[in-house]
Amino acid sequence: MKIAIIQDGPIYYDLNKTLKKTADYLKEAKANAADLAVFGECWLSGYPIWLDIGSDINLWDSQSVKEVWAEMYHNSICVISKEMDILKKSIKNVGMWVVMGVNEVIHSKKGNSTIYNTILTFNPQGEIVNHHRKLKPTYTEKLVHGPGDGAGLKSIETNFGRLGSLICWEHWMPMARQAMHDSAEDLHVALWPYAKEMHQLASRHYAHEGRCHVVAVGQIMKAKELPKQISISSAITLDEDGLVMKGGSAIYGPDGSTILSPQYGFSKIIIQELDLGKNLLERMNLSVSGHYQRHDIFNYSVDKSRHI
Repeated sequence: MKIAIIQDGPIYYDLNKTLKKTADYLKEAKANAADLAVFGECWLSGYPIWLDIGSDINLWDSQSVKEVWAEMYHNSICVISKEMDILKKSIKNVGMWVVMGVNEVIHSKKGNSTIYNTILTFNPQGEIVNHHRKLKPTYTEKLVHGPGDGAGLKSIETNFGRLGSLICWEHWMPMARQAMHDSAEDLHVALWPYAKEMHQLASRHYAHEGRCHVVAVGQIMKAKELPKQISISSAITLDEDGLVMKGGSAIYGPDGSTILSPQYGFSKIIIQELDLGKNLLERMNLSVSGHYQRHDIFNYSVDKSRHI
């Protein structure tokens, strides 16, 4: 199969313009005969990296931070909305699988007025076939994101194999990893803001542990794209290129080998052929859901219900 990694950033906090940019990238992926296109964490419409590099972010009742959060909320996406219809149509038009990170909102009923860090998986007909909300916002993310549930901890059957995904530090949650390994993934998509060294380690370890291919998706963001209300902390030193998110997309094989080394410092669509048939060869000596597991000793349960 052929994968298209979208290593770029959205039009930060502009949902409508980002939907247009998304459609353009999907057309480019289609032109390259991709079976699957993958977008990074919170692609719609922007990962809140300002939480990590801004000054005075944690001040109680900060007017500037509330304004940025509200802007982020207004440019998040609801799964039942005209914006979602636009996205679904763009995907159906190209007829490919898509994994995309989004800031998700619910406009009414239970769960409203909260932003969820979400992965949506679409089939080639533009239908949502998996809807996963990040289980636990990481550190500063707790200021802007609500906790998810286990409803999306599964893989989806596709024409090229079983497809699954997790968000960022979920890759250091052992029980979340085990739940996904139990779903027999062939291809795992690891969404990151940008993939730093330890993120590469987590992605590569996941591939070796799960005996599956892992695609780490990193994004690009320039300092000038930060919200105007936020000033960069004096403790932060940017490189000469002025990037605050630097990409790092990479691909690892089921034996932990590197198929695509981390790609840093540029925006582009990355096209890569993958042979998922190699997964089975590596499962002879390690299957953490099967013969290399002790179900008689270890027992746990996963609540896969949708809470909101």
